Amino acid sequence: MTQFIHLEDKRQVKALLSGDQSAFRQFFDENYGRLYRFALPRLSNDANIAEELVLQSLSKALIGVESYRGEAQLFTWLCTILRNEITDWKRKQGRFNERIVLTEDFPAIKAAVESFHAPATDDPVHDLERTETVRLIKVALDRLPVKYGNALEWKYIEGHSAQEIATRLNIGLEATHSLLARARRAFTDVFGTLADHTAETVY
Repeated sequence: MTQFIHLEDKRQVKALLSGDQSAFRQFFDENYGRLYRFALPRLSNDANIAEELVLQSLSKALIGVESYRGEAQLFTWLCTILRNEITDWKRKQGRFNERIVLTEDFPAIKAAVESFHAPATDDPVHDLERTETVRLIKVALDRLPVKYGNALEWKYIEGHSAQEIATRLNIGLEATHSLLARARRAFTDVFGTLADHTAETVY
């Protein structure tokens, strides 16, 4: 299976690794604002926390930039790091609700997200599979259109009602239900593809 590589992003990472100062400026200028906009609504529009977590994420990304392989866009890779930082921060603040419920119409998604709150076991293979499933869920969310990813996260992770999501998006309730349905289908497709590719890689 041929893997698409984002060559321009790979070139930017190579420049970063070489210590090119202009590459560092470009990296910050191109990504700070977009990551800040990504973080702000996920943090109840707390500008100070959003800025702090974006800077933490960019710092962490620069430290580990050698691990970037170009299989996803650099910005998508950064969003994954930032999403993890936000999740960690919410857990520390006691604001993260790990009880995720999904409609029975999408059992594959329900089974997948149950991995978020499954307890650790004495079976290292089971725990490894759980960790991989959680990683795939995060990657799948980040590959969706931003509006889809936000809507799913707000409803199934943060526990907001469809009406609350409609208010956030400034659209009608019927349009919100339609958006959530499309987002669930898109997530199912993306997650299934990622899981299949992972299985092919492993086996």
